[in-house]
Amino acid sequence: MNIKNKSLVEIHLSVFLFGLSGLFGKVLSLPSIIIVLGRVFFSSIFLLIIIFYLKKDMKLKQKKHYFYLAIMGGILAIHWSTFFMSIQMSTVAIGLLTFSTFPVFVTFFEPYFFKEKIKLSDIVVAIITFLGVVLVIPKFELGNNLTQGVIWGVVSGFTYAILSMLNRKYVKEYPSSIIAFYEQLVATVVLIPFLFLQEYTFNLREILLLIILGIVFTGISHLLFINGLRNIKTQTAGIISSLEPVYGIIFAALLLREIPTLREALGGIIILGTVFYSTIKSK
Repeated sequence: MNIKNKSLVEIHLSVFLFGLSGLFGKVLSLPSIIIVLGRVFFSSIFLLIIIFYLKKDMKLKQKKHYFYLAIMGGILAIHWSTFFMSIQMSTVAIGLLTFSTFPVFVTFFEPYFFKEKIKLSDIVVAIITFLGVVLVIPKFELGNNLTQGVIWGVVSGFTYAILSMLNRKYVKEYPSSIIAFYEQLVATVVLIPFLFLQEYTFNLREILLLIILGIVFTGISHLLFINGLRNIKTQTAGIISSLEPVYGIIFAALLLREIPTLREALGGIIILGTVFYSTIKSK
């Protein structure tokens, strides 16, 4: 296998793992915040071991970078908490599809961050994506669990869009593994107080699942994605990433018997179509 094909396999495998991570929101009987705490705790330990093994310099170049990475860690905690909350309130399909709206938010943030003019096509794409989200909602009632799941999913996509913009700023300064470690370490610290504010009970099964979620579906998948980007164009990786909700929905149907309705499927096709278009256009 040549280097390019190996990198393609790494990207596909990482996206596959990212897509399946949403299923943990259903198989774990824990509050979403506690799930995220376990995820970032075990992942940050794993990343720290990798950083020490590779002998990477963990010191940041400027003091203000610690502050900004701390902010990014807080945003990451909100992003993952709302993501799992969306899945727990609704379905894996709804959580993954509504989170997938983040590239559309990015198209609006990019002109602000990089001093560019917003284009009419971006507004049209946003409207079409919004229609896809509306289709995913069976009946718009704030008291409805599925509606609440959609709202939390969109919030998750919104926060991830902000995080991706900030990550772009610092990925030129530091290795992605260093950025990921600091973000997840901060997210761990931010979420620790919720250990004493939430009602839950741990058992051995849930601890093992949290370890797997943190190491395999977060730490390893993150490193695979980064490594794959060395020999694969960002545009190609972005298009492959569009498969994340597809993998999640397929396995939710097979393992959890969560079959998307025709309306959800149509809304999903619209959302993923606009995501695919935005990814190609932005590159």
